[in-house]
Amino acid sequence: MTEKTMESGGIRAESRTTPELVIAPPGEKARAWIERDRATISPSYTREYPAVIERGSGCTVWDVDGNAYLDVSAGIAVAATGHCHPDVVKAIQDQAARLIHMSGTDFYYPNQIRLAEKLSELFPGGDGAKVFYGNSGAEAIEAGMKLARYHTNRTRFIAFRGAFHGRTFGALSLTASKAVQRNRFAPLLPGVTHATYPDPYRGGTVEASLEELNRIFETTTPPEEVAALVVEPIQGEGGYVVPPEGWLEAIEELCREHGILLFLDEVQSGMGRTGKMFAVEHTGAEPDMVAVAKGIASGMPLGVLIARAELMDWKPGAHASTFGGNPVACEAAIATIRLLEDELMANATEVGGYIFERLRELQSRFDVIGDVRGRGLMIGVEMVESGESKKRARELRNAIVGRCFEKGLLILGCGANTVRWAPPLVLTRREADRALEIFEETLEELAG
Repeated sequence: MTEKTMESGGIRAESRTTPELVIAPPGEKARAWIERDRATISPSYTREYPAVIERGSGCTVWDVDGNAYLDVSAGIAVAATGHCHPDVVKAIQDQAARLIHMSGTDFYYPNQIRLAEKLSELFPGGDGAKVFYGNSGAEAIEAGMKLARYHTNRTRFIAFRGAFHGRTFGALSLTASKAVQRNRFAPLLPGVTHATYPDPYRGGTVEASLEELNRIFETTTPPEEVAALVVEPIQGEGGYVVPPEGWLEAIEELCREHGILLFLDEVQSGMGRTGKMFAVEHTGAEPDMVAVAKGIASGMPLGVLIARAELMDWKPGAHASTFGGNPVACEAAIATIRLLEDELMANATEVGGYIFERLRELQSRFDVIGDVRGRGLMIGVEMVESGESKKRARELRNAIVGRCFEKGLLILGCGANTVRWAPPLVLTRREADRALEIFEETLEELAG
């Protein structure tokens, strides 16, 4: 079989079927690399399974032993245009031959400005926006927190339980996903209050959420001291939870009432993953600030804070980043956005809708699937002990993820008990069918 090829500017021409395992993973070479990793790399990294990846194309990646895997994780929702899309590769190569670094903190260069103009045009908070460049989602969140304090002269923040906003100290103070992420790092940033993120599957409603927030304002957190409310339009690491319809609009109204900035974390949900450039565009809410990263540059390190132009009133030297807005990363982002707009957001809607319906069919057959939720190619499958009890089935979820890997499907979990589908946005229906087939086989083995 020949490798899949990818056509410039569009979905790939399919010329092979994956996965194709030539040896049971992990093979001898993979085991050797893992041993070397253990000797030299921080054990704080989380590795779901022993996949040692050497190269990739589209939705296929190959390990060091020659096994071909079908990837529906996209490097944790990063490889938006697929692995090594030729348009992105060419943009990177061409820019690397011209200029690799000059630091936008102290110098000007055109591609940083061109990307900022495009992101300002795409900003879902209305006309007129400015951007700040960093290298990651956490840095975009940190920038937003600093800007919110600077602009409002307020000190507090509201965030939500289940949220993941990053691991640097400010972002970690907002994060409330897993205790291990916060363990032994206290004291964190003071002035952060967490509320409940409404999960419709578990009874969450707009009314209950607003009641809790108002109770917080009345008892522990004066709203006039809150700089920003930080929220994911679709909760990512918390379990791919889609909040109730109308919730974000109600949250925005509450923020406007109290002069609080609405700061959206679109690091995982943005850049076309839900079928729109930003997940908030599925609602009527308009944010003041948006943090983006992950899929923005198809794997090049780039994080961006986009904010209403009038909010970016801080003075030179107030905040900066040596590597943020690197020329090579900016060109990768420009190429990525072009691909998203030309075809890949539409593909996310079409193929994502197809996967969603197929998973709903599996839900009707397997009582351990409690909920299927999401938008576009951001889909969560919540595993429970039974549909009646809704008791979280963490061990079953972990077993499913591990067994899928053994069958050649790279998929990850999120939240306590959810399987996440976050493939590259170039995923075809044929590839989706193969991934669903493996997922169904795994369910039959483990829960049939």
